[in-house]
Amino acid sequence: MSGRRSAEEQAEWETARERVGRYHELELAKLVEHVRAALVALDAGEIDVFEFDEIVHRYKKAAQKLWSFCTGGGNDIKRTARLLAHEQSEGEVRDWWELAAPRRR
Repeated sequence: MSGRRSAEEQAEWETARERVGRYHELELAKLVEHVRAALVALDAGEIDVFEFDEIVHRYKKAAQKLWSFCTGGGNDIKRTARLLAHEQSEGEVRDWWELAAPRRR
């Protein structure tokens, strides 16, 4: 076996990569909005720099979880694309911001 993909396999891989890439971009934009809102709140005096710092840390954690999901730690991107398609068809939504919420003791 040469390790080369057939044209069909290559097309499937490209489609999966595009699906996961679009998902990653859309979800990352949602996370950025939390930081944008926090900057507005900071400028308005509604939160202090420590609260803003917590939001930035939560953003980083959420973005990292999202990145890990989308890249699959080296797993097959087609599997990730199939999982996304299934979740979307079932109306399931991952909330990366909530998944990165600090744990309460």
